[in-house]
Amino acid sequence: MPNANANDDGVPRLALPNGTEVPRLGQGTWYMGEERSRRDEELRALRTGLDLGLTLVDTAEMYGDGRSEELVAEAIAGRRDEVFLVSKVLPWNATRRGTRAALEASLRRLETDYLDLYLYHWRGSVPLEESIEALIGLEEAGLIRGWGVSNLDPADLAELDSMTGASGPHGLQTDQVLYNLTRRGIELDLVPQLNSAGVPVMAYSPIEQGRVLGHPALGEIARRHEASDAQVALAWVLRNEGVIAIPKSSTPEHTAQNRQALDLRLTSQDLAALEAAFPRPSSPVPLEML
Repeated sequence: MPNANANDDGVPRLALPNGTEVPRLGQGTWYMGEERSRRDEELRALRTGLDLGLTLVDTAEMYGDGRSEELVAEAIAGRRDEVFLVSKVLPWNATRRGTRAALEASLRRLETDYLDLYLYHWRGSVPLEESIEALIGLEEAGLIRGWGVSNLDPADLAELDSMTGASGPHGLQTDQVLYNLTRRGIELDLVPQLNSAGVPVMAYSPIEQGRVLGHPALGEIARRHEASDAQVALAWVLRNEGVIAIPKSSTPEHTAQNRQALDLRLTSQDLAALEAAFPRPSSPVPLEML
């Protein structure tokens, strides 16, 4: 399991396989940057997160056809050195040449000359080995400081592990997957596989895009802790020190509430109640995606 500690801002961090320490709570940007009327508030939300130590910012060329990356560029202007910046390449772009072209387009939109982490977004028709070789080449060229994958299942990771250069300090840094109280299948196979390799899980949609909220079990625990349902659900995802969570927030207030989830300590009673309300599958299930 990756080593975890805390920074001066109180945000716990963990070390990626390449040694880089990143916040365990970051900021997602799916569906952000798509509506001009919401732009100012979304910018404030992202900047509030940076102020609170949530300096891992995740985006993708897919999000709003690049508009999310443009929003992120504006939010981090003058603060690039503070930010651990993550973006993703679409599977149909992930050829040897296409991956570099996609990255260069993302860099232009993000107004930076490198990414801290570049992820293969999900598996498509391009051979996996070709896509991974392209990512490795981008790291060797200094355009990215690390690479990872998203939405790859245990069989995909086993295939990846057999490739030269796909493991070790310059190899796989994370698998970004759907994980929350209602999507626990990865606990049976993917999480142990990644833990044994010292590779963290990056959890997207950690509160199931809000659909998990309002459940009686969450409400009862939230009342005991004077917290919100979302904070309880987020604290549950973060209970595992090998997990990074990247919830999206479109308002400064919501961002601040996400940060407060780091201070919520769920008791054994709380965890037992959540286990009863949201039991994990009894046998492996196909990797879920949104």
